[in-house]
Amino acid sequence: MKPMWVMVAGPYRTGARSDEERAANLRRLNVAAYAVLRRGHVPLVGVNLALPIIDAAGPESYEDVMTPLSLAVADRCDAVLRVGGPSAGADEEVERIRARGGAAYESADDLPRVE
Repeated sequence: MKPMWVMVAGPYRTGARSDEERAANLRRLNVAAYAVLRRGHVPLVGVNLALPIIDAAGPESYEDVMTPLSLAVADRCDAVLRVGGPSAGADEEVERIRARGGAAYESADDLPRVE
């Protein structure tokens, strides 16, 4: 099996009331991304792609950058790993990948291992 591009989808801002909670959500996404990498796949976290651009463009660009960029990444991924709690954005990413026939996983342990 060749490595898949696996989007790691979960809450970032949803339910987070502070910078610390957003940082904890991002860490959860990145820990899951590392688990995907250890299975031999290429993990992609939309937030990691969007935040540097938002930082450069200014916080008022958040809505113009975050969701469109994350959905564009979802459109190119082979599979998705859904982590964390409720998030409409993460659920939309999952549905976009599933609609194209991509696999959806709830645990990195369920991803096939690339040998």
